[in-house]
Amino acid sequence: MSIQSWPFALAVVLTLPLAACSGVGIEDTKAGFSCIDDSPECVGQRQTALNALMTSEDKSWVKETATPQAHASGVRLFALRARKADLSCEELAHGRREAESAPKVLKSAANQGLTPAQISRASMFAAEVSKELSAEMRRRHCKA
Repeated sequence: MSIQSWPFALAVVLTLPLAACSGVGIEDTKAGFSCIDDSPECVGQRQTALNALMTSEDKSWVKETATPQAHASGVRLFALRARKADLSCEELAHGRREAESAPKVLKSAANQGLTPAQISRASMFAAEVSKELSAEMRRRHCKA
């Protein structure tokens, strides 16, 4: 991980829940994908959303379309990176494409309430995630 992505990654890690929630489905956590401020309510929603992705046995969320706010929140990207060992080659490829397209999606959403700092931070994190998923694909000899 590059030194530039440490502040964002550290912020995400520090907001991880200490214990897994049970009975919370991904559909119940969609608010965490779009809550991008640092209020306690948003941090809690992101924690819940991330926990749902991390504990989901059904990885259908990997192929869902991510919104600019979902990229800015970092929840999906962090889950893709953290679960890369659990993902199939097809899911890794989809996650890599999502991470690679995130900067463009974020820049096109500049007028949708995202600050330049949020766009920059999420773009750097997406680049890191893309590199890590690509490395995992090479390690497993997945076809691009």
